[in-house]
Amino acid sequence: MPTSRAALKLLLLQIRDGEQVRHEEHQSFANYCQVAPEQIDILNVFDTPSFTADAADGYDALLVGGASEANVLEPQRYPFVSDAQRLILNSLQQDLPVFASCFGFQLAVLALGGEILHRDQGFEMGTLPISLTPAAIDDPLFSNVPNPFMAVSVHRQYTDRLPERCEVLAYTEQCIHAFRVRGRRFWAFQFHPEVDKRILVERLTYYKAHYTDGDDHLQAVLDNAVETPYSNHLMTAFVDRVLIAG
Repeated sequence: MPTSRAALKLLLLQIRDGEQVRHEEHQSFANYCQVAPEQIDILNVFDTPSFTADAADGYDALLVGGASEANVLEPQRYPFVSDAQRLILNSLQQDLPVFASCFGFQLAVLALGGEILHRDQGFEMGTLPISLTPAAIDDPLFSNVPNPFMAVSVHRQYTDRLPERCEVLAYTEQCIHAFRVRGRRFWAFQFHPEVDKRILVERLTYYKAHYTDGDDHLQAVLDNAVETPYSNHLMTAFVDRVLIAG
């Protein structure tokens, strides 16, 4: 186990096709993990759609990012979905620490035997209040987070139930937003801990045709956006309390 942040070597499973968002996501994970970008290697599924289940072996943790150019419910169209699930399961079996965001959350739910649903209208978009369950009180990442807290959430796919071995940590009225696998160093988040207000503005503007009904809709979402410090701190807590403190 590394004794310092500077000694960490992390793997980011990235599901981003556009060059701008690839770079921004990599930098965001580095910023909120408080490590140098060079400490995070990238396995991008659009460059490498086929990979082995042990691709994260030798790293201190597996990070899994979000996606807007892929859908976990379409494995025939996106063949890397199956390999990504196997990588997540192997990491779980090896007790390699895992921090999975948005698309990573959905991959984890499916890999663990759960169900992901789809919503065409009325899906969560922007910054919104997330509520905590009693289990979050003693959780290493959530123990100092207020209830509720604000987080960035933009997603059409979601789940409202989890496999038995998972413990719900956070939720909204619409869906489950965070869970931990009991007895493992494995956390997944439907919201985006790596995204803050500034990045939300950039990213939602970049993907406005995918998520919004036009410039007026986009502007309304952005006008209501707020800062999300407690959500963003979850990644720092993961490094401090799980990877370093052990």
